[in-house]
Amino acid sequence: MSGPNTDYDPVEVTPLHADEVDRRRDEALAAIAAATSLDALKQVRLAHAGDRSPLALANREIGSLPPQARKQAGMRVGQARSEVRSALDRRLAELEAAAEEQMLVDEVVDVTATLGDPPPGSRHPLTTLQERIGDMFVAMGWEIAEGPEVEAEWLNFDALNLGPDHPARSMQDTFFLDPPEAHLLLRTHTSPVQARALLTRPLPVYVLAPGRVFRTDEPDATHSPVFHQVEGLAVDRGITMAHLKGTLDHFARSMFGADVDTRFRPSYFPFTEPSAEVDLRCFVCLARPPAVDSCRTCKGEGWIEWGGCGVVNPRVLIACGVDPEEFTGFAFGMGIDRTLMFRHGIEDVRDMAEGDVRFTRAFGVDV
Repeated sequence: MSGPNTDYDPVEVTPLHADEVDRRRDEALAAIAAATSLDALKQVRLAHAGDRSPLALANREIGSLPPQARKQAGMRVGQARSEVRSALDRRLAELEAAAEEQMLVDEVVDVTATLGDPPPGSRHPLTTLQERIGDMFVAMGWEIAEGPEVEAEWLNFDALNLGPDHPARSMQDTFFLDPPEAHLLLRTHTSPVQARALLTRPLPVYVLAPGRVFRTDEPDATHSPVFHQVEGLAVDRGITMAHLKGTLDHFARSMFGADVDTRFRPSYFPFTEPSAEVDLRCFVCLARPPAVDSCRTCKGEGWIEWGGCGVVNPRVLIACGVDPEEFTGFAFGMGIDRTLMFRHGIEDVRDMAEGDVRFTRAFGVDV
């Protein structure tokens, strides 16, 4: 039986060779010194001091040596790994200090510096246009009336001659609120404000009702489920269609200029009789051939629809407690969004609701 191998020399194991251990240590120290950032030093740590580094793998070889050879190899590898860890700690402290100094330079704040001029503010053009319309009618002696956006079904439909079975109800896609027995909805127009005015104000009544309305329309370039209307109501003795025409002509000229032309087309609304659609002469082609044939604004019609109007239906007056034998009136309704599009050449109604400051900034603080 042979005895123990007392002549085994760990130098013959390549990873534990003194020159090899020194070479790996020197490589690690050189890489540490060359690291110029914390991220780079992290990569060096993984490569030269991690579990898969050459010195870590050499350390694993020690366990396979005979007991009498382990001490010398362990001291050799342990000293090399200790030097590498010490160098890593020193370089880490240096790089952290340098990073803090650079941060103080990069993030310095001059508390004595003067502030530049703040960017000019702007208001939403729909708001300023609504106020401008209101100012125009107030100057004519009218009053501004407001009402809730969550409205009673009776005021939104029944009081305006749209009974439960009236076919015109299907023309307005409505957001109804739960529970159904409450008969509440998001108003589809601002006409309920006119009904409230007749029910609560002494005659004669001259009111303008601007506000937000809701319909279940699919949003596109010209439609939105939320939009803005302005409706007017005048109820007095001796009111005729001529008063309506004069009022809307003045309204159109104040919005689009003194040269704008209007026309009335016969139409139908349950709450007015007779009723008409109000058109504006196309301000692009001016309804003159041959330009009218290719005009993208009016699509060859020469006229652009603006809104609806008419003489108040006697049924509406009776529903609101007004004697139609003594009083008559007229009403009209126009889209504020559409008016803004006509005034400023806006092609997509969705631009008004997206909240882009570049859109509102162009209008400043006034229209």
